[in-house]
Amino acid sequence: MSASSLSRFSAVGALLLASAACAAAPPAAPARTDALTHADAMARSQRIANVAYVLDFTLSGKETFDGASTLQFDLADTRAPIRVDLDKATIASLTVNGVALAPQYNQAYLTIAARDLKVGRNSITVTYQRAHSTNGEGLHRMLDPVDGKVYTYSHFEPAAASQMFALFDQPDLKATYQLTVTAPADWQVVSTKRESAIEERGATRRWTFPATRQLSAYNFSMHAGPYKVWEDNSGPYPMRLFARQSVAAQVSPADWFKYTRQGLAYFDNYFGIPYQFEKYDQLMVPDFLYGAMENAAAVTFAENGFLYKTAMTEAQRESLAEVILHEMAHQWFGDLVTMKWWNGLWLNESFASFMATMATAESTEFTGAWQTFYAEGKQQAYVQDQSPATHPIEVPVASSANAFDNIDAITYSKGASTLKQLRHLLGEEVFRKGVHNYLVKYQYKNAQLDDFIGSLGDAAGRDLTPWTRQWLYKAGVNTLAADYRCQAGKVASFTLRQSAPPALPTLREQRVQVATFVLDGGKLARGKTVAVTYKGAATRVPELVGSACPDLVYPNYQDWGYVKVKLDQRSFASASAHLGAIDEPLLRAMMWQSLWDGVRDGELPLDRFIQTALANAPLETDYKLLGDVLTKVAKAKHYIDVMHAPPRYAQKTTAALEAMMWRGVEASKGNANFTHQWMDAYLDAATTVQAQERLLSILHGETVLGGVPLDQDLRWKIIEALSRAGHAGSVALIAAEQARDNSDAGQAAALRATVIQPDPAVKQQWLATIMDLKTPLPFARVRTAMESLYPPGQRVLSEMSATERLRQLPALDKAAGPVYMRSWAATMIPKDCTPASVARLARAGKELKGLSEGTMRALREQHENERRCLAVRKAMKFPQE
Repeated sequence: MSASSLSRFSAVGALLLASAACAAAPPAAPARTDALTHADAMARSQRIANVAYVLDFTLSGKETFDGASTLQFDLADTRAPIRVDLDKATIASLTVNGVALAPQYNQAYLTIAARDLKVGRNSITVTYQRAHSTNGEGLHRMLDPVDGKVYTYSHFEPAAASQMFALFDQPDLKATYQLTVTAPADWQVVSTKRESAIEERGATRRWTFPATRQLSAYNFSMHAGPYKVWEDNSGPYPMRLFARQSVAAQVSPADWFKYTRQGLAYFDNYFGIPYQFEKYDQLMVPDFLYGAMENAAAVTFAENGFLYKTAMTEAQRESLAEVILHEMAHQWFGDLVTMKWWNGLWLNESFASFMATMATAESTEFTGAWQTFYAEGKQQAYVQDQSPATHPIEVPVASSANAFDNIDAITYSKGASTLKQLRHLLGEEVFRKGVHNYLVKYQYKNAQLDDFIGSLGDAAGRDLTPWTRQWLYKAGVNTLAADYRCQAGKVASFTLRQSAPPALPTLREQRVQVATFVLDGGKLARGKTVAVTYKGAATRVPELVGSACPDLVYPNYQDWGYVKVKLDQRSFASASAHLGAIDEPLLRAMMWQSLWDGVRDGELPLDRFIQTALANAPLETDYKLLGDVLTKVAKAKHYIDVMHAPPRYAQKTTAALEAMMWRGVEASKGNANFTHQWMDAYLDAATTVQAQERLLSILHGETVLGGVPLDQDLRWKIIEALSRAGHAGSVALIAAEQARDNSDAGQAAALRATVIQPDPAVKQQWLATIMDLKTPLPFARVRTAMESLYPPGQRVLSEMSATERLRQLPALDKAAGPVYMRSWAATMIPKDCTPASVARLARAGKELKGLSEGTMRALREQHENERRCLAVRKAMKFPQE
């Protein structure tokens, strides 16, 4: 599963993690009493084997569907009943081993009495009707507002297959799936295998699919609707691409097929095992919860990340390639070899993130993919790993309801970074051999962490137990600093010093490159580079003794290691004064990051960072790094918006940032890669009257942007920016644009623009809708409202309901499911960058009883964010009004 939402992590992705203090604690209590516990799952898998499902669905396009599930399995004993998972269905019949029975059913699972079972082969058939879901899980249904066509798709991770059919919904009970589907005659039906027959039945067609090979339930899928289909048979595996008819013009099939073909060739070669699932289908689907999902041979992608009304920029194409390759890596690492239980989810996701970045860099034109990874996912991991929300990479998972408690930057990006540095530590070919051996040994089976580490250790001829303890079972990020002394223009001594915070004192072993740089003719020229394996608190680097005394030292050159770099004073001064003197984009990115780390740590005043950005961002010649810098500038603007800056200073700084970004838009005309970066930043920052007038001029076609066409997406972005700024004509603009664009994306954009208005009545109305768990709105719309309700700069409006939101949190957390609460906790916990707000969140953490572990983590994380905001504010020393 891609975070994209997490790799390019969305708010849903940046979630809710275990606090450092609780890192070694036992798993949290299951969130729901009907959730499958780890203990019960292991007990069930000890008794059941050789599972085969025969599934039959009748789809009409209406709100419900009919299903028949036959479970065939071997049972080791009849000492106890068994649980068959099936969520909120209306059961028509139950047959166990040929005998019709009255179902014992609690709307979450059926209990099959021991007396009705037998040792050996058993068969259970359930016929039922169920409502389609509208929250992105199970068998989701969407009515396209443009043409009235209905589309369905399945999403089962972690344990949502029971929302579509009766089964044993746990990853280590792999099974075969034989599927038959009756659907309207103009629909396509897509699953793990290609259909073996299609029977015409007038208004309907009956699709028959042969049995799959062994798969975990969450990797099986079925998607149906009148999808547009593109095909490409130019490679060894047939490829197809699907999208809704109404958005087909926004799809670039050539790009999809190119990156898919390149990736399949790369992974076939790297893993040494050919792709196992015969064909490769990819579907863009609406209302999707995440970035994408690795269903075997039928991968689903969130539409909103991959539909473009104009030609894609290089950054957008790179994002597409990376997500395609992330899900493709899962076809081996996740689908072919699958975790035994959800504590292994990190390895699936970490490995896919690592492999996707490497494959993007080595098999596509985006050779700088590791720079993108450094600037995005890895920085999110560093931030989280320094917060109370950190947790070890490997953590217990109490139940299926807790499976996604740790879907976050630790699971994806820290895990990927850990694998990257392990590859450097062991050597590239040793690492690849270990991975190959692991996939060969455990293909079509389930495996655990020790199995993977054991395969790598065997290939390397070393015991990786100490490494595993340091990296996978201990939370936190270390800091690395260069301690050196120069004499007569030469390095006289050089030591790497590793440190750890007192609460998380683990020191780790890893291999890095240390590079020195000397100012020469206005450029920072690289002096000497040394690869060093360091461990413990101090590691000498004698290879650098005698080299020229450097103006800048970077002890994690080319980003081999996962470690926070603390620049020495001389290097920090050089980085601050000579950003433009660094030729390498990745190294420049690291220097920018060091400056931003100084802001977050309360050591560099925010104003100094902003002044550095104003002077240097317009000079940036790498569009990818420009995007990274402008993201940091947006975060700086966020601090200005929330930290109660004196009005005159805030107005002056906002105007300066707006002016810089607009100059960037004008200066980059004709270069879409740069213009898009500057324009997106301008839209995010635009609040002044002058900016609002300019945005209106663009919207009305009076000001033309070179390189950024005024398409429907940009029109909505402009209207949202105007609405956020409180423009008087926003309501009329939204209504007019809705009449112009009645698409699903248009409805979502209109909702964002409506909810984001700085209007107390609007906030009250939408807060009530969000808190109403019985609202008829699809969850995708509720989530959009959550994300737009309280943007930075509207803290007064947020404060109006802050006390009530916290008061209702325990009841909401108890009644809502984890999908809802992950979004709520990421966006709706109040924050105000004041001592009172810090105290309020501290009280909430102590006084609010019965909260799930995920919600508690979110409270702790927001509390830490508020404390950090105060530290940034204190370091600022605002000028007096």
